[in-house]
Amino acid sequence: MQHLHAYWRMEYIEAPRLPDTGNIFTALPALGDDAKAFIVHRTALSYLVLNRFPYNAGHLLAVPFRAATDLTELTAAERADLMDEIVFAKELLQAALSPQGFNIGFNLGSAAGGSIPHLHAHIVPRWQGDTNFMPVIGETRVLPQSLEAMYQRLTETLPKMPARV
Repeated sequence: MQHLHAYWRMEYIEAPRLPDTGNIFTALPALGDDAKAFIVHRTALSYLVLNRFPYNAGHLLAVPFRAATDLTELTAAERADLMDEIVFAKELLQAALSPQGFNIGFNLGSAAGGSIPHLHAHIVPRWQGDTNFMPVIGETRVLPQSLEAMYQRLTETLPKMPARV
């Protein structure tokens, strides 16, 4: 039998979770500590946050501040801001991590995989060969970097990004 070792994962497993009460996506910005919430970037109408249960290293979520469950509930300004935040997330991940591709999308409704009733977009960086047998047979994802280290890496890249117009 071969053994896989990911010693850093215990820190992630034992990390305190936010309470299951209320809407996590409206609670995170209200914490007042973006580093603790893993909020990487804010605009007037939306924000980027590291996914606490990522599909891949650097998995970001673009979230409108106002609670909504569908794109049709957003105003034109909110939709434009959210799309700009998605594009900014892609550019930030490209600058910080140099991925070879991206998965970007929404899961609208529980039948589509939407597990939290608040609209959010997934921005997932991808690399050739980044998937393996672990999610299939072990129901486990192996991530090469902790959320804290990824947060630091992304926020250190922010000042190098071109100004948004």
